[in-house]
Amino acid sequence: MALTKLERRSRIKMRVRKEVYGTKDKPRLSVFRSNKQIYVQFIDDTEGKTLLSVSSRVKEIAGKTGITKTEQAKLVGKLAAEKSKESGISQVVFDRNGYLYHGRVKALAEAAREGGLKF
Repeated sequence: MALTKLERRSRIKMRVRKEVYGTKDKPRLSVFRSNKQIYVQFIDDTEGKTLLSVSSRVKEIAGKTGITKTEQAKLVGKLAAEKSKESGISQVVFDRNGYLYHGRVKALAEAAREGGLKF
């Protein structure tokens, strides 16, 4: 019997999360993608705290009309890189959260790299 998309994603997510672990110096950059929005969190797994979060629902990005979801993801990646620089985060561990490294997730990661994040 074939797996559903959610079952497949949860299996990949668990397999990746065994290896990916964030600390205060090098937090985990976790991506969540819904049908309409995209969210990024910088997580310290040792304390179990979210250090910083950025999403496509912030005013700077949500106010722009007529842009595609991929362009929206690029803007979120750039904004995440800027905010992380302000809070002293330069290196992260990328957690794609079970999503394929393609489309919006890839656009977000590349924009964050261009913004100065290292992963």
